[in-house]
Amino acid sequence: MKVSLKDLRGKDLESLELPSVFNTPYRPELIKKVYVNVLSARFQPQGRYPAAGEIVSAESRNTGLGISRIARARGEGFQRAGQAAGVASVRKGRLAHPPVSWKNTYKKINKKERQLGLCSAIAATSNKEIIEKRGHKVGKISEFPIIVSNDLEKITKTSELRKTLLSLGLEEDLARSTNIVRVPSGKSRLRGRKKRSALSCLIVVSKNSPVSKLRKSLPGVSVVSVESLSITHLVPGTKPVRLTVYTKNAIDSMNNINTVWSKVQSMVNQ
Repeated sequence: MKVSLKDLRGKDLESLELPSVFNTPYRPELIKKVYVNVLSARFQPQGRYPAAGEIVSAESRNTGLGISRIARARGEGFQRAGQAAGVASVRKGRLAHPPVSWKNTYKKINKKERQLGLCSAIAATSNKEIIEKRGHKVGKISEFPIIVSNDLEKITKTSELRKTLLSLGLEEDLARSTNIVRVPSGKSRLRGRKKRSALSCLIVVSKNSPVSKLRKSLPGVSVVSVESLSITHLVPGTKPVRLTVYTKNAIDSMNNINTVWSKVQSMVNQ
């Protein structure tokens, strides 16, 4: 499959042959499984103080008093005296089965399965229908994936990057990420993360490119090197697939990927 290479003004320069990774079939169920398993490596272990809810002088009063034999706080003359304590399911009591920090939350996945899920997500970036299904506004773009010359990697100013993205026909999607702003619930608002904008395009470049410093300069726009490209970048929230812009160097690096699907095809051809 051939796709045109564009310059920073959005004009076609030449025609490029896409790497074999873009021939991988679309597997949404596998993409979701790989995403969940890869994301589990980021889970932060958490636990509770083992003696929480048990540091109290409570004991059972045994039978013969017409009350249950549950442990109760010792003493008299104060409000807490005689109340159930030190056991689960009571006021100020301990948790029955609290989370423990030594629990293994990491989910394993086969190496070939993980690679096939990543390749399937990369291949989905060439399908306009899947990209629009996620919510991206790409009505003015007719050819996917979007491949730009290596001059994109030399950009060091936010204004230049924005001008380039507008020239590629992404003005509707950039406006979408700016207008859609959500206020998350929970503790994140108290920790400086008051607002969250919609995700726009993902720019894949070669390693140590100057444009990588602008990864947080535009709302919703991310920049990642092809060596660090993960399925978490391509399908945030397990929803395929994010609008992706590749540089020529990034596409050339993908020619070295010997995918599981290409191996299967070579065996069938034999």
